[in-house]
Amino acid sequence: MKLKDLLTSLDILECTADLERDIGSVCYDSRKAQPDGLFVAVRGFQTDGHKYIPAAQKLGACAAVVDYVPEGITIPYVRVENSRRALAVIASNWFGHPERKAMILGVTGTNGKTTVTNLLKFILEDHGRKCGLIGTNGNMIGERFMPTERTTPESFELYKLFGEMVDEGCDTIIMEVSSHSLALDRVYGVTFEAAAFTNLTQDHLDFHHTMEEYAAAKAILFDRCRRSVVNCDDVWSPQMLRGSCPCHETFSTKDPEADYYASDIDLEIGGVRFTLHHHGAALPIRLAIPGMFSVYNALTALGMAHAAGIALPEAAASLSKAHGVKGRAQVVPTGTDYTVLLDYAHTPDGVENILTAARGFAKGRVVALFGCGGDRDKLKRPIMGELAGRLADFCIVTSDNPRSEEPMDIIRDILPGVEQTGCAHAVIEDRREAIRYALDQAQSGDVLVLMGKGHENYQEIKGVKHHLDEYEEVLAYFNRK
Repeated sequence: MKLKDLLTSLDILECTADLERDIGSVCYDSRKAQPDGLFVAVRGFQTDGHKYIPAAQKLGACAAVVDYVPEGITIPYVRVENSRRALAVIASNWFGHPERKAMILGVTGTNGKTTVTNLLKFILEDHGRKCGLIGTNGNMIGERFMPTERTTPESFELYKLFGEMVDEGCDTIIMEVSSHSLALDRVYGVTFEAAAFTNLTQDHLDFHHTMEEYAAAKAILFDRCRRSVVNCDDVWSPQMLRGSCPCHETFSTKDPEADYYASDIDLEIGGVRFTLHHHGAALPIRLAIPGMFSVYNALTALGMAHAAGIALPEAAASLSKAHGVKGRAQVVPTGTDYTVLLDYAHTPDGVENILTAARGFAKGRVVALFGCGGDRDKLKRPIMGELAGRLADFCIVTSDNPRSEEPMDIIRDILPGVEQTGCAHAVIEDRREAIRYALDQAQSGDVLVLMGKGHENYQEIKGVKHHLDEYEEVLAYFNRK
């Protein structure tokens, strides 16, 4: 492809490169540069790609896209206002604009994104759509699963993935849209047919610094969609509803004036039931995932399915057949008279949601096993400790993904929150030992909630990922007995 064609729709501020030159590859990682390739220098969260222009040139890159011209570079360049956004535009041009060839649906919020996107995929595929899924648990094309490192890939990989999905016949692409991806323009240039906002609670403040900045990042999505489905029970919803989206809809369990309103809510051990009210019509709804948060997830999925063209009665019928998502309120079959739940809860709101749900059906104690991630927002650690201590009968404080931090330093940050509640607790740094201890101590009727790992099958310690699948650990415990 000629360089001028790659740059279509970009405002060029300065150019020393030959626009008629044929480009054989595109990259933003200098280590992947190739002869006759274009290198896009992007300023990132931790480093600046402009520093690596000489390295890309050494590997054969013939031109660079920059948003400033570093001193001493000799490579032909194209200067634009924002090279990160330029990367997205170039990716769209390179892959043939795949984002225009499928309906794209986005879900953002602190909690619920993974469950909602999976429920939405189930509903749409139950009605003959072929869906691509991009999210935290991994990416899917139909039933084909592809592991992923990020909730939302960098723009170049994202557009490549769009292209693969379209080539394999996907007519709909469902995405979890993270706040990082919005702030860092990973989804720049994408117009969403519909977008949903689930909720906003404390998380990622190591990146966004304040809740206001976090909310502002989420709100970007609602300037880039044709329809929105917004949780108006959340205090941050007004910021989302101020977006320039031409058609805003709301859902609620509190406000009968919402477009999608849930009444007569019945929380059961096997799931939730409620009546959905939508513009004068009433529908019975059932979802086989327990907890009040499941009512909100169901409302979000139904609203998005409706926005995607599925009639609500048909969407509700499909939802009633849906099951849970791996690592989200997932019951491990143990054959015992107590219950073991796995949940990805790694935020204060997530902890409150899953423990409140467990409290709703526990016949014995609620036992919370959890830690907090290293190199992430430290302020939420005692908050999570306090919530666990208040909502559980017994807490086991252990490691999550300590990353570069010392596990006991993280645990010491959590403990003041637990201790202020007076909840009985134990500290076991090694997570495997903590799980075995919890199972050893389990009593009839207890609900043991393992929080923080969910679908993850590893534990990251000092930059190394060690295999740890909690579903496997629990089953192995019983196989050893």
